[in-house]
Amino acid sequence: MQVEVAYARPDRQEIVPVTVPAGTTALEAARLSGITDLFPEIELDSTDMGVFGKVIKDPSAHELREGDRVELYRPLKIDPKQARLNRAKKKG
Repeated sequence: MQVEVAYARPDRQEIVPVTVPAGTTALEAARLSGITDLFPEIELDSTDMGVFGKVIKDPSAHELREGDRVELYRPLKIDPKQARLNRAKKKG
C-alpha cells in the first residue's frame, strides 16, 4: 500500500512517498521512508507523530491505511498561550 511521510522545518519540507505492506505501523513507515537521512536531527523513537493532523498516541502500534500521510512534529519552542500573551503585549 502507498503512504507518505512528511516533515517540515521553517526552511524546508519533505513529503516522502513509501510503499509498505499492510499492517505497517506509523513508526515503521517513518523508518522505511528514510526521512532521517534527509533530516538527521529527527529522533524517531521520541518524535510526536500524527496522521492528517491528528496526533497518534502510540506510533509503534498505530496501523496505517492506504493513502495515509504520517506527519512528524517538531517540539514547540514556546507554549502557544505564552506566544499569544507576548503578541498581545506588543500590540498594547
